Amino acid sequence: MILYRIGELAKAAQISERTIDYYTKLGLISPESRSTKNYRLYSHETLVALERINQLKHDKYSLEEIKSMMSKWSEATPETDVSDKLVELEQHMQRLEREVKALEPIISGLKPGQARRALSNLLPQGVACMEAIRLLLLTQGPPM
Repeated sequence: MILYRIGELAKAAQISERTIDYYTKLGLISPESRSTKNYRLYSHETLVALERINQLKHDKYSLEEIKSMMSKWSEATPETDVSDKLVELEQHMQRLEREVKALEPIISGLKPGQARRALSNLLPQGVACMEAIRLLLLTQGPPM
């Protein structure tokens, strides 16, 4: 098993040591063990978790939302694979909704013809797919 000291982990994840300390204090990540010199040692899974955290931050999730998601993922069992995928799809839809809301001021400033042309470029299949996923999530309820 590969174990990283904080500096090695920071370099591999391309983030600062201070960020790793902060994420550790928040409970987003935790050291696997301690060295004989009392250095915190992090596993390769922690590096993967940091990459996931960075992606979710890029997708505009707060650290609190990320912690909640990661907690759910760590509790997952093989039976929850489908539920996990649905959660992932729901989160992706939420990100897309945030992006659409960010575009609303721009869209409202368009002339009717410009707005019609912009919206006509949306694929009907994509809209139907998003609606089907939304309905599926509503009928199944939140994953356990």
